[in-house]
Amino acid sequence: MRTYAIGDIHGQLSELERVHDLIERDRLACGDRGAPAVHIGDLCDRGTATAGVIDYLMQGLASGAPWVVLTGNHDRMMTAFLEPTPRTPDRLLAGLHWLDERLGGRETLASYGVDTDQPIEALHADAVARVPARHVDFLNDLPVTYERGECFFCHAGVRPGVPLADQVEDDLVWIREPFLSSTDDHGKLIVHGHTPADVATHYGNRLNIDSGAGYFRPMSAVVIEGREAWLLTEGGRAVLPRG
Repeated sequence: MRTYAIGDIHGQLSELERVHDLIERDRLACGDRGAPAVHIGDLCDRGTATAGVIDYLMQGLASGAPWVVLTGNHDRMMTAFLEPTPRTPDRLLAGLHWLDERLGGRETLASYGVDTDQPIEALHADAVARVPARHVDFLNDLPVTYERGECFFCHAGVRPGVPLADQVEDDLVWIREPFLSSTDDHGKLIVHGHTPADVATHYGNRLNIDSGAGYFRPMSAVVIEGREAWLLTEGGRAVLPRG
């Protein structure tokens, strides 16, 4: 059973198009047009083309592309800000908010033509007016997990010791520890992003595919067969480093 997966996107439309091209080349090479391509979440923030990313994904899904798009913590931050009264998710570190320069919300709003130098009340009103309701609905409706074969896909990871069926959304989109340091077999290979690595890396019990597109490094796409996975490159499949 074959599945493709794409790491955190963070408003990088040209990178998203590039890795989809790599997936198409692998599909042609192996003759598999139906294997799903899972996007691991964090569609928005930091990059300059969030509006274009969401349009691209919506159009692909509408055309019948075999894609799955999961939610990430940045997508949750975006929709929380766009509520009638802007809200900061509870899991965000104290003192941080979505418009903080470290999180990239201003870049997201700028991609919709919002003037991000306005006072916060005017900025929020402008954002609500300019971000299409269809984009907000799309983000709000994104699933948190996807399971296929021996893999369990989610944005951030899982809480060790908790059955996959009992995992809670806050962990699935926000967790780092104790997940990252756990050597437990979680029942399936956990395919996740959220915590950037230099390169996509296979740890045996988990596969981290966030290679730092949010920090303007190349996005990663992988192909998974069973619990084995390969990085897709211009030269074809490449062996993933092991952690």
